[in-house]
Amino acid sequence: MGVSRRCIALLGGSFDPVHNGHVALGSYFAKLLFPDELRLLPAGNPWQKKGLQASPEQRIDMLKLAFDGLPVPVTIDRQEIERNAATYTIDTLRQLRADLGPQISLVFLIGADQLLQLHTWKEWNRLFDYAHICAASRPGFVLDDAHIPGQVAQEFARRAGTPEQMRNCAHGLAYVATNLAIDISATEIRAALQHGERPDSLIPPGVLDYIKQHHLYQN
Repeated sequence: MGVSRRCIALLGGSFDPVHNGHVALGSYFAKLLFPDELRLLPAGNPWQKKGLQASPEQRIDMLKLAFDGLPVPVTIDRQEIERNAATYTIDTLRQLRADLGPQISLVFLIGADQLLQLHTWKEWNRLFDYAHICAASRPGFVLDDAHIPGQVAQEFARRAGTPEQMRNCAHGLAYVATNLAIDISATEIRAALQHGERPDSLIPPGVLDYIKQHHLYQN
């Protein structure tokens, strides 16, 4: 009997701030994939977003609060924060693969909004050379939906695999979860906080307390 392959699920994002959508995405795929670890990748200088409001250390603090209690070991990977140049997912996955070796199963998790933009990412179709990709789709979305770019839909259909298959090989497969209803915007959360509102239903309680204590996202 062979040694079972280690599996690491990867969740990247600006996390400015981290919200319930991020936690739901991580929790959902933790239950689906049974990974040995969920690794969070806070972005340093994401090329598609303007300046971040919370500092790297504040975003890391908020991640620790948000993901405390998940039924899987959670680690925070600082490589994107410590990279001086623009942050590209392809570079991060290359580095992770170099660090962790060719055998480990890496599964990169993305939300529905990222799925719709995937074709704009640097070398997006090379991501599969280093990891599997699991996407959360909004309810009612299917891969041949007019909203999803044709090239992305084709690639996901061609590479479709099951969570079990993903655990048992290192990279190259795609999976879309169509029953994960997450529609939370960090932009809207920041706007609510600036107006003095408490978006209790959108942010983990510990994170909301941290935001208030540190006077984040205020004018």
